[in-house]
Amino acid sequence: MTRTVPSVLRDAAATFGDDTAIVDGTEHVRFSELAARAADAARALIAAGVQPGDRVALWAPNSVRWIVASFGVYAAGAVLVPLNTRYKGEEAGHVLRTSRASVLLGVTDFMGTDFLGMLEGVPGLGALEHRVDLADWDAFLATGRDVPLSAVTAREAAVAADDVSDIIFTSGTTGAPKGAMLTHGASVRTYESWSDLVGLRRGDRYLIVYPFFHTAGLKSGVLACVLKGASIHPHPVFDVPSVMRRVAEERITMLPGPPTVFQSILSHPDFASFDLSSLRLAVTGAAVVPVSIVRRMREELRFENVVTGYGLTETTGTVSMCRHDDPPEVIAETVGRPIPGVEVRIVDDDGRDTDVGEIIVRGFNVMKGYFDNPVATAEAIDAEGWLKTGDIGRIDDGGNLRITDRKKDMFIVGGFNAYPAEIENAILAHPGVAQVAVVGVPDARLGEVGVAFVVPVPGSAIDPTELVAWCRERMANFKVPRDVRVVEALPLNPSGKVMKFVLRSSLDA
Repeated sequence: MTRTVPSVLRDAAATFGDDTAIVDGTEHVRFSELAARAADAARALIAAGVQPGDRVALWAPNSVRWIVASFGVYAAGAVLVPLNTRYKGEEAGHVLRTSRASVLLGVTDFMGTDFLGMLEGVPGLGALEHRVDLADWDAFLATGRDVPLSAVTAREAAVAADDVSDIIFTSGTTGAPKGAMLTHGASVRTYESWSDLVGLRRGDRYLIVYPFFHTAGLKSGVLACVLKGASIHPHPVFDVPSVMRRVAEERITMLPGPPTVFQSILSHPDFASFDLSSLRLAVTGAAVVPVSIVRRMREELRFENVVTGYGLTETTGTVSMCRHDDPPEVIAETVGRPIPGVEVRIVDDDGRDTDVGEIIVRGFNVMKGYFDNPVATAEAIDAEGWLKTGDIGRIDDGGNLRITDRKKDMFIVGGFNAYPAEIENAILAHPGVAQVAVVGVPDARLGEVGVAFVVPVPGSAIDPTELVAWCRERMANFKVPRDVRVVEALPLNPSGKVMKFVLRSSLDA
């Protein structure tokens, strides 16, 4: 029988017991303690009126409380809705409205930002009955003391493998983020395979720099550690000195991240002084990985195993993985072979198999659909269960998948997906902007960044610096264009669509 996320935590408590599950500053939590704390969180949620299948949102940086709260949501039979910590108020409001979350667990003091306060005045949040500040976590837990532990046990036992565990919002070419419904069974099965393929094992010390609101942090980080008995070392914000200090002090063995993480470490002026002796395993992806970086990760960062992979939120985060004994060229130039139980095809615009074309995926890992959006679901997944990824690629003679292009306009900024349509819609709210087109361009540090081509409203003048500042106040930092080009008109094809390749070419001129 396929396991569920609550059953995985129960098994971990029984199997790994006194092993360290989490290290967060001076706080050390054992697997048995994690299970007990998750049950207390579930009791508080049940006391708040949360029913099986209800949505509970979590808006906070990586921490012990984030982990405990998420497992509490699962144990209560509810559905976790993680919110991006880079969101502004209206962006978070869209997710909360769309998911109809009844409870929000958040913070008011992360890097000078009050997440709960940003929701003041945001309309359409009538379904949100409770807003809980994680700083008052103990008081919230106290509200569940009268709920018997047997109520939690019953909720956990009622969770089925095909039940939705998470709704993770991901943007699309239409601009409005959509909630991908991921299931318990798919999550567990995917990351059992993932953990085996990358070589994660009991006793590994895993520094999670990926945010927990992303499948990389939540699934390949937290869930994989609980599956294998590795300790979770949450890191709230990436910067080289703090990461390398923790690597040395906590004897970190597993360090994942997009290529920019490792490029930043290798190019840091204090690199020669870093203690890398404990590092054993690295997993990277989310962008093109230069062969030289893979070699340097092995030779200079001294990783025994370096692997890359490929996935989408809609595939529970993983489609394919390289194997640790693949040569550097395969690890850098491909995203490996599909994980067991997952099929990949390359098709043309008519859905016929071809050598180079759109990557489509079918298997247990494919989402159940977009929450409350059957139209978008039908556009993404055909009647035979094939998910259209929007990525262009081919399969080489070794069976490895190679990503060659993107059918969609999406670009990746430091590991985060940025969607031009969403950014363009936001910029069009500026009173001086008549038309806008956003393209992704290469960037040495972040992989790619956005450039906005803006046509002003007649009679208006656009100051690029001021427009960038305006964007920073209204959208997550990774979405903000790094450059604004004011133009008289956008290049259009005969059907009226913007020819973005012309815009990209103009940047090279």
